[in-house]
Amino acid sequence: MSWHPHLWHPTTQVRTSPEPLQVRAARGCELELADGRRLLDAISSWWVTLHGHSEPAIAAAIARQALQLEQVIFANFSHVPAEQLATRLSALAGLERLFFSDNGSTAVEVALKIAWQWWRNQEGGSGQAGQRRQLIAFDGAYHGDTFGAMALGERSLFSAPYEPLLFAVARLPWPHTHWQEDPQAVAQREQEALRALELALQTPTAAVILEPLIQGASGMRIVRPVFLRAVAERVKAAGALLIADEVMTGFGRTGDLFACRRAGIQPDLMALSKGLTGGFLPMGVTLASERLYQGFISEEPLATFFHGHSFTANPLGCAAALASLDLLQANPERYQQFEVRHTPLLEELAEHPLVRRPRCLGTVAAFDLDAGEASYLNPIGKQLQRQCLEQGVYLRPLGNVVYLLPPLGISPSQLQRCYGALRQALRDLA
Repeated sequence: MSWHPHLWHPTTQVRTSPEPLQVRAARGCELELADGRRLLDAISSWWVTLHGHSEPAIAAAIARQALQLEQVIFANFSHVPAEQLATRLSALAGLERLFFSDNGSTAVEVALKIAWQWWRNQEGGSGQAGQRRQLIAFDGAYHGDTFGAMALGERSLFSAPYEPLLFAVARLPWPHTHWQEDPQAVAQREQEALRALELALQTPTAAVILEPLIQGASGMRIVRPVFLRAVAERVKAAGALLIADEVMTGFGRTGDLFACRRAGIQPDLMALSKGLTGGFLPMGVTLASERLYQGFISEEPLATFFHGHSFTANPLGCAAALASLDLLQANPERYQQFEVRHTPLLEELAEHPLVRRPRCLGTVAAFDLDAGEASYLNPIGKQLQRQCLEQGVYLRPLGNVVYLLPPLGISPSQLQRCYGALRQALRDLA
């Protein structure tokens, strides 16, 4: 296959990248290529394919909904699929109000705008409310590619061209850890990060945003639940809002339905996407507390949250999400026990001399390659990707960070194949 004359692929430098592989079908954990080859999708197609490709229950739910109501403007209308999804997600997340959008980045944008405008709407009440202009994020964060989400994220090669357009954000250390690290060293880094947070919160702060338990795009960097609980306590004491970006971590990816549940924290706002519809359709949601929602109820028109998308609460996406939740709640062991499946295989892999900082959380297993610069541009990742492709396993390393994030439905033998491909690739690299 050659490059299509009218397509523009994401995050791809055409001059130096291999031509894309043509996929003609997918089922379960396998991608079927046009030339007949089959690849194990070991990263859930950028973390969205939750149960498996072409999951029959979700496909059937979409088909039924398509014959009844495929789309309607959500500003003047409502519909049962949206109401059912809002009721179920609100109960599961502990947040009463749900705002629909189109993807993870826009779900974060909505959370940011709600937090910012909520404080603005408070002006005239508490004298301090209008002064809360600081936003706090963490080193290594990634929250999306739209401008607000990009500003919240770590400044990097992805955001460099737009730097003059990005607003300022206070940044704090992210005390990530791995299996082989001294717990005392981790605790010391956590205390240093918490002291930095306490200092930052002395400036009136509108909101603090974080990816609970694990930062995805910056290299699957895991923090301990005890650290997140300490962060949440300090944010609440300072009167700031806490935003949880669960775009990647939601829907069982960290071993619980939401990472916040596993960490034991309750945010004021939560952004969800990726696994929301089981990977079938693009959809994002932002959950908010009733307190925040009530801050927009007013006779004053300017208090309104003037934000919306053409496909807000798309009925097909809602039907897919409801079917996906049915599968999750019927089979919780599939995500609750995934970490146990990863652990012995990753332990064996960790014995290789090129493997550094092995780590695992829920469905995510990761390690660093001890080969050159720790950077997204380190070519070692693409080299390993090519070697795994030759063995029928699709991975997409983050530079020198290698990770597995497969669909929940992956079989034991298929997971073994993923680790076998990594073992062979490591032998070839060595």
